[in-house]
Order: sequence, then C-alpha cells, then structure tokens
Amino acid sequence: MEKILEVKNLKVYFPIKTGIFSKPQRVTAIDDVSFDVYTGEVLGIVGESGCGKSSLARSLVGLVKINHGSVIFQGKHLDKINRHEWHGVHKDIQFIFQDPIAALNPRMTVFEIIKEPLLVYFPQMKRSEVLEKVITIMQLVGLSREQLNRYPSEFSGGQCQRIAIARALILRPKLVICDEAVSALDVSIKAQIINLLKDLQRELQLTILFISHDLSIVKHICNRILVMYLGNIMELADKETLYTSPHHPYTQALLASLPVANPKLAVMKRVDILRGELPSNINLPQGCVFNTRCPLADDECRAKRPELRVMADNALVTCIKA
Repeated sequence: MEKILEVKNLKVYFPIKTGIFSKPQRVTAIDDVSFDVYTGEVLGIVGESGCGKSSLARSLVGLVKINHGSVIFQGKHLDKINRHEWHGVHKDIQFIFQDPIAALNPRMTVFEIIKEPLLVYFPQMKRSEVLEKVITIMQLVGLSREQLNRYPSEFSGGQCQRIAIARALILRPKLVICDEAVSALDVSIKAQIINLLKDLQRELQLTILFISHDLSIVKHICNRILVMYLGNIMELADKETLYTSPHHPYTQALLASLPVANPKLAVMKRVDILRGELPSNINLPQGCVFNTRCPLADDECRAKRPELRVMADNALVTCIKA
C-alpha cells in the first residue's frame, strides 16, 4: 500500500512559565512518536484524556509547533515548510473538530460556511458553479437544498456536524483528521455520523485519522488502531488483532473497561489492572512511562525505556513483557 503520511520521531512540548529563579519546565505532549498512514485507510488513535491525541493531530496540520522529528505528507516535509506552503497543504488536509456548534460561524448561513473554502482556493470560480458544488456536497452528507440559507442556531448538533463535514470535504481533500468528531453528540446521532463517515470514506476514497477515546466506536470505522499513553505509542495493530489478542497491558486495560451487555459473552476477563493516577506530563516516569500503573512492571521496566517492536502477528508493541 502507498504511504500518504509518515511521522518520524515526532516530539511536541509546551514550555511552562515559571519564576525568575525557577528551573524552566515543559509539558511533554508527544514523546518520540513514529507511524505511517496508508492511502485509503482509516487509522484510529485512542487513549485516555491527556495522552496527546489532539496535540498529535494539531501538529500534523501546523496548529501546534513541531519541536523535533518530521512529518512527511506525500513527499513534502511539513515540519520544514513556510506559511505560504501551508496554504497549499491545507487544501489536501482538512480537519473536523469536536464541537460542531463552536466550529461554525453563527453569523454565516450554511451556504456561506460551506462555500468559504472554495472562495479561498478558487476565487475565480463562478457563483453558479460554487452553488452547484455546495448543493452536491450538502446532499452527500444528508442535508437538503432548502437548508442553504439557514443559520447554525437552527440546526441540531448532529446537523451542525454534517455541515462541518461538508465544509471539510468541499475541496475533496486527500486526508481528513477527525478529532473526537462524535464525542459531543447523542448516542443515536453518533451512529448516524459514524455511518456517514464510513460511506463517505468508501465513496470518495478518503484517508481518515479518527481520534477518539471510545474504543467501541473506533472498532466500527477503523482499519488499524494506534493506542497512546502520555505522548507515547503503546500499541499499533489492525483492529481484529487489537480487539481479539491485545499485547500491551494498557490496551488490555482499555478493552477490559468497555461495558458488556451480557458478561457471559465477554471475550476478555474483566479485571481492574489500572491502579493509581495518571503521571504528570511535566515529570514523565523513568523507563517505561506505563510502569507506575502496570501490574507486570519490575525493575527492568523502570530502568529502561522499551522500543517499539514487531510481534508475530505484525502488531507493534512498546513493552518488554509482551
């Protein structure tokens, strides 16, 4: 398969303002992360709040500064391009945010919101052609022509997310990043938006980075899943492997926490293997970052940071005990 995105040894941190005589500190959001994204796939990125999912997504589109490492999109090094070059890249990489209502301008109509990217990248396009493209993409995401001149306040959260999706797809991007795109929606609406994204991905041959903390949702839309913890990759595998035979203790803990309608049908034994609080991103644990909460951790785990290694089933795991 062809690679559309390559992330190599990515590091992102945020300096913390301290006193004049205090030692400078920083929050480590992404700590030496490497992975590839292939054309036409849906890659899920999961983990607890604060694990670095959103910081990773924002660094890929230039919203957060990359402090070390490289991001290569279709052969172009995004960590080295200037502001003018970003303008061209953003045409091919679009972002769908978590809160659909906050992401839309309340003073603009649906038509004005969706057509705006076209006016930015194709200022000479005729109004009739713009109208045709906007109506086409609206119908594609489940909106009608009669809603063209309405404002975001007249729509539900699910409908607002459809508007945001239409705006993101109007330029026919090659990569779409969904940052918790359904977490603010009701359960029934979540299912509708997930099914919509699946249909759009198949019809438009999209490549999607789908960020979520809900493993039950990720299972239905993603081909591969990347599990993060404190800015590090814990495991990366295809969804069948990850859900049936997870290798990393952290992945096992996440899956064990999923609610089961009938406990007798549970594939995994439900045990509480996560103890203690999430460590601070300012002072990361020595060795494996998960050692403070891992039931398998020993002195070797606390002394040496494990490397990402390939398992027999092709899963990538950062654990010496796996």
